[in-house]
Amino acid sequence: MQYSLGIDAGGTFTDGVIIRDSDGKIMDTTKVLTTYPDPTGGIKKVIDSLDPVYVKDIKLVSVSTTLSTNTILEDTGYPVGVILIGDYVIPDEGFPARYYIRLSGGHTSNGEEAAPLDEAGVRQFALELKDNVAAFSVSSFFSNRNSEHELRVKQIVRELTGLPVVCGHELSQEVGAYDRAITAYLNAQLLPITHKFIQSIMKDIGSRGIDANLLMLKCDGSVVGMAEALERPIESIFSGPAASLVGAAFLTEFDTCVMVDVGGTSTDVAMIRNGVPEISNQGAVVGGWKTMVKAIKMETSATGGDSHVWVQDQKFYIGPRRVIPLCRAASEYTGFLERLKESKSPSRKLLCENVQPTKFFVRTGVRPLELTRTEEEIYDVIQGVPISYVDIFQRLKKQPSVRALDSLIKNRLVQTIGFTPTDALHVLGDFKQWETEASMIGAERLSRHLRVNREDIAIMVKHKVARNMATDLVSYLVEGISQSVIDQMLCGKNFTRFRIETPVVLLGGPVVAYKTEMEKLIDANIVVPEHASVGNAVGALVGKGIKRVEILIKRDFAPVTGENVTDEELKNARELIRYFAFTPQGRRVFSQYMEAYEFARDAGRNIIMDYMKAAGYSKDEVEIEVTKKDLVIREGEEPLESKVIVVGIGTSRLVVEKDVIPDYMRKKAVSSRTAERSYSGK
Repeated sequence: MQYSLGIDAGGTFTDGVIIRDSDGKIMDTTKVLTTYPDPTGGIKKVIDSLDPVYVKDIKLVSVSTTLSTNTILEDTGYPVGVILIGDYVIPDEGFPARYYIRLSGGHTSNGEEAAPLDEAGVRQFALELKDNVAAFSVSSFFSNRNSEHELRVKQIVRELTGLPVVCGHELSQEVGAYDRAITAYLNAQLLPITHKFIQSIMKDIGSRGIDANLLMLKCDGSVVGMAEALERPIESIFSGPAASLVGAAFLTEFDTCVMVDVGGTSTDVAMIRNGVPEISNQGAVVGGWKTMVKAIKMETSATGGDSHVWVQDQKFYIGPRRVIPLCRAASEYTGFLERLKESKSPSRKLLCENVQPTKFFVRTGVRPLELTRTEEEIYDVIQGVPISYVDIFQRLKKQPSVRALDSLIKNRLVQTIGFTPTDALHVLGDFKQWETEASMIGAERLSRHLRVNREDIAIMVKHKVARNMATDLVSYLVEGISQSVIDQMLCGKNFTRFRIETPVVLLGGPVVAYKTEMEKLIDANIVVPEHASVGNAVGALVGKGIKRVEILIKRDFAPVTGENVTDEELKNARELIRYFAFTPQGRRVFSQYMEAYEFARDAGRNIIMDYMKAAGYSKDEVEIEVTKKDLVIREGEEPLESKVIVVGIGTSRLVVEKDVIPDYMRKKAVSSRTAERSYSGK
C-alpha cells in the first residue's frame, strides 16, 4: 500500500495529513506549532507525530509554506545585485534592493532592439558585487517581447561569478518592466532560503528511509516539481490560502464553492469554480510591493484565532495584531497561570493596545542589532518569563514608553501574550485544547471594563469574529459594495438577508464553533467538512498540476522596399503586413496570421508538457485547453492582436499510477478531451 503526505507550514500551526493513494482516504492527521524562524523544525515534528506504519510507505510529499511570504514581509532575504536594462524611472521611495544599476539596452514593443546592451557595464557591476551578494536579477525593457538582452546578461554574470541569475521574462510575459524587475529581485533573494528549506526537508525524509518525490504548492493552487520550485520560490507566496481552497474542494467534493479559512493570524476567502481556483487579474502584492505573480483571488482580513482582543473607553477591539492566547501561554510557560492570577491591572487612563489588563511580554530569542536607550531599558527588564506592563513599571520605577515597547514588538524582539478569540471559545466551552482557567481569568478582567460578565464578553467576541467572516465573504462575492450596505444586510434590521447560491466551506481549527453564528447572518449552505482543521495540509497534497501560458500575436506593418517586393508591388503598396508571436523563448515573425496562430498554439502546448513532465506527469495525465481573445478593428479583418491562452491541468497526484480516476476526483472535472476554438474565436 502506498501513501502520500501533505504538509502546510502556516503562521501559527504546521499541519500534516496522510492520504491513501488508492482511494483518497485520509489515514492520519496532526497539528503542531510552527517553529520560527526556520519552519523545518515544525515539519520534522509533524512527521514524528504521524503513524509510522503509514510513514514508511510514503511515496509522495507535497508542501505549502509561508516561508517566502514571511521572508519578504520581514525583509530578511539575501542580498541581490539588480541590473535594470533600459530607460528606467525609479520612484521617489527608491528601489528596494541595496545594490542596483541602470544600463543602456532594451527593446521596443515589437521586439526590435531599442539600444545596444552595455555589456561592459554588466561585467563591471558583476565583478564589483560577486562577493557581496547571493544572486543577481535582471529586467530589461520589453523582455516579454524579446529576451535577448536578459539572456545575454545572465550568460555574462554566470560566467564571471558562478551565482544564480533570475531574468524578468522567466517569471512573467506581462507588460511592465518595473514590476517585472521587482518580481525578479524578490525571487532572487529567496533562492538561497528556498534551497536550504527544500534540502532540509529532503534530508529529513531521506534519513527516515522514505523514498518519495517532493512537490510544492504554488499560490495559484497548483503543484510543481522541485526543479521549478527551486527556480521560482516567489510563486509560493500566499500558497497557504491556495492550499486551503484546494483542500476545501477535495474534502467536500464540490467542484465549485467558496472557502472561508480562519487561521491564527487572518481570515481568507477564495473561490474555486469548475475545479479550478479563481485567479486574480492583478499581480500579488506582498510587503507593499506589486509583483507579477498570478495568485488566487482572495479577500483577507486581520482577524484570526490569535488576534488580540483589547479594551479602551468601554469598547472592545479585535486585532489587527496577533498574540499568544492566554490559554496557550499557560500551557507553554511554567508559572504563567499563577503570574496571571497575581498580576495587577494598569490604570484605565493608560489603556491602549499595548497596555491591557491581560497583556504580557516575553523575549523571542531574536538578537537585537541596535536599540535606543529607552528600548534597551525595557528590553533588559523583559526576560524569558512573561511580564506585564505593571511589572515593567515597578521594575523601572517609572512609566515605560509605549512607543519604545511597540518598537520592540515590531522588530520581533518581544512577543506578546493576550486575550484572543481562541480564549473566548475556551470560555464558552466551544474549544478545549489548552488551559481554560487562564481564558476565564482574562475574560473576567476585560468584562470589568465593559461592565458585563465574562460569558458576555466571550459571546461578543465570538459574534464579532463571525460577523467579520460574513463581511469578508460578501465583500469577495460582490465587488464594490459599500461597508454600510454589508452592515445593513448582516444586521437584518431591514428584514433582508444576503443569499449565497454556491456552497460555503469553513476551514480552520475551531471553525465549527462559528457555523451557527454564520447561518444567522447569511442564507447559504455552510459546510464544515471532516478534517476541516487540517484542510490546508490536504490542499497541499491534492493540488493539481496547472500551467497557464499566454502568447501574444501582434499584427504589424513593415516598410516596403525594392529589396523585399516586386516592382509591381512597390507601385501599389507602401507597406507589407507581418505577424509577431511573442513567446517566453523569444520572438518569431510570420507573413500569415494562421501560421502565427498555429505556432503560438503549439508553442504553448510544448511549454505546458515540459512543465508537466518536470512535475512527474505523463502525456495521458494532462488535459489541455486552448482559447483565444481577439482585438478586431473592422469586422471581417484578421485580428490586430490575439492572445492565445493555453491551459494544462494534470490529474491528481494521488491517482497518477491508476488507470481509472475515482469518482471523487472526477466530479464535474474539466473534460479530458482537448478543447480548442477556431482562430476566428467562434
